[in-house]
Amino acid sequence: MKRVIKWMIWACLAVILSTLPFNQTVHAENNYNLTGFAQGTTGGGVLEETDPAYKKVYNATDLAKALKKGSNVKVIEIMNDLDLGWNELPSSAKTSPFSQHNTPLTHPVLKESGVSKLAIDSFDGLTIFSKNGSKIKHAGIIIKRSKNIIIRNLEFDELWEWDESTKGDYDRNDWDYITIEGASEGVWIDHSTFNKAYDGIVDVKKGSNGVTISWSAFKGDDKGSNSWVTQQINAMEKNKASYPMYGYLRSSAVGLSKNDIIDIAAGQKKSHLIGASSFASDNADLEITLHHNYYENIQDRIPRLRGGNAHAYNIVMNNTGLVEAKNRITSSMSKAIKSKGYHFTVTNNGAISTEGGALLLEKSVIKDVTQPMKNNQKDAADSSYTGKILALDTIYSNDGDTFRGDSTTSGSPLAPEPAPAITFSWNGFSKLPYSYSTDDPANLINQLTASDGAGAGKLNRSVFDWMDTK
Repeated sequence: MKRVIKWMIWACLAVILSTLPFNQTVHAENNYNLTGFAQGTTGGGVLEETDPAYKKVYNATDLAKALKKGSNVKVIEIMNDLDLGWNELPSSAKTSPFSQHNTPLTHPVLKESGVSKLAIDSFDGLTIFSKNGSKIKHAGIIIKRSKNIIIRNLEFDELWEWDESTKGDYDRNDWDYITIEGASEGVWIDHSTFNKAYDGIVDVKKGSNGVTISWSAFKGDDKGSNSWVTQQINAMEKNKASYPMYGYLRSSAVGLSKNDIIDIAAGQKKSHLIGASSFASDNADLEITLHHNYYENIQDRIPRLRGGNAHAYNIVMNNTGLVEAKNRITSSMSKAIKSKGYHFTVTNNGAISTEGGALLLEKSVIKDVTQPMKNNQKDAADSSYTGKILALDTIYSNDGDTFRGDSTTSGSPLAPEPAPAITFSWNGFSKLPYSYSTDDPANLINQLTASDGAGAGKLNRSVFDWMDTK
């Protein structure tokens, strides 16, 4: 009965919307329907809350039970924020699917909370959502050997710390918010928010395919007085001797102020790595669609593709903050930092396709990204390391200049570098295996930053809407 009433309401709304002027900023519900390579994914389906396969989760113990292999749970509704660090888990939750992640070394909060891994392993048909945009903190999710998975309207936070152990190379902790691996297929991540992380944000590897990430926000730290990065820098400022790299950056040898370091550290290092290993035999199976996502101050990998196919449309890359931060490091500072083997700089890359991958970017906005399109990151003279990449009708603005057009236009600032461009074609098919509609990139920034734009907690929808894919 509830569903009948729901559809009657939407039918009435459709009539009302049809009478509105075309340019009125009202999103039709079908703007949020599932499309892209994950098309056909249904997750756990649309269930009544009284169904035994529908679980409301209030704490880590609830979540552990729901995600245990063989639980027969199909829908998980996250009811409130969850602190899932290893030291925050009760003993009842310190069991599969939870395990201890790499031990934090520097962030004052994470040293207390610890970090967990949360495995979604061998599920076929599962929806995890929140009605109110709840946060998941201090944990990374690994989806493996699974298919038909949906994650919607969740925020992921507090999974970064300052890296002294690898001298700022961020090559120890392997903390990603979500990793899709083990040839998983049919994964839709939608209307979610991802804050700064130690490593990547959402990575796809080991032949996983049929992935769509839509209407989501990816961002660095906001640099506020009590932000995650600020808490870390304040802790080190009190005891510089215990943090050699930080102490050196603050010394007269380099001359960076505390606020300089906060600004430089605020950007997110990596976004999406698609294919973890060069020339892996299963890289050809990789598939991902990115649409209506807002990337703010992300230094690299939007996405970075090794083989397979990636389609990005109606996304925004806005790196104005990164440009301002990079300008705080003078050439003499950079030389002094490198002389000690430290890594403390600002990378500014956009979309990257390598090793035969095919990446199409269309109807998007790229703002203040120094290298918007790259096609080789190993050896520009070796075409085996070069990928296919094409931009269509994309707006690029940088250093006061604005261009709208394609990467193949003569003199286009979107022309890929550093290798000679390879004519674009999809791998394994001649045209995309799904239909989709695009929005005018001229309005995209306003659209994605609006109150009903990209990210978690933006939409007031029923539980049925979050379970439904159309």
